Amino acid sequence: MTQNIFSRLALIIFAMGAMFFSTAGFSQNAPATKGKFIELTPAQPTEPGKIEVLEFFSYGCGHCAAIEPLLEKWIKAQSADVIVRGVPVAFNASMKPLQRLYYALEALNRMDLHPKVFQAIHQEKKRLFTKAEIKSWIATQGVDPEKFDAAFESFGVSSKTGRADQLVTAYRIQGTPTVSVAGRFVTSPSEAGGYQQTLDVASELIRQVRGK
Repeated sequence: MTQNIFSRLALIIFAMGAMFFSTAGFSQNAPATKGKFIELTPAQPTEPGKIEVLEFFSYGCGHCAAIEPLLEKWIKAQSADVIVRGVPVAFNASMKPLQRLYYALEALNRMDLHPKVFQAIHQEKKRLFTKAEIKSWIATQGVDPEKFDAAFESFGVSSKTGRADQLVTAYRIQGTPTVSVAGRFVTSPSEAGGYQQTLDVASELIRQVRGK
């Protein structure tokens, strides 16, 4: 009888020890990104065969201006299967002109001015919050004001701003900058703990998506 009791106790202790080491092993192997992103439900559709990364931003956002140079460097380091797209956010009507500005620059093939818009607003303290103010500045950058006006008011730009608004709703964007990966995950400086950390989390999420 006593021998049976000791045998049972030994089995229980062994089982508890196995459970402890199993849990410890799981904890050590847990992704470093745990708690630093939000998983979207349902996942959003993305371009087939690519890992789509969306950056939700606003030119008027100081945090977006701060992450921009880091983002530019990060994009250059990505593999061919990763496609990064900017999504200008307009949470209200006053933000619409800057949203249209992004797509107008895209239409004119002048995305070289994208970082300069951040610089003009946040470093040079220029007011670029209305169409008139934007047109006045854009003329100083060697862009034909008439061509810019045509692009700014074009159906194509209107369509893209409408699509951007849909994405903001679908991805439940509450602030900028926010980065989404593969239509499944969303992270930001508030979740990740900083600007570079946001991109580090995005990199890890890309690896996870690619691995699956």
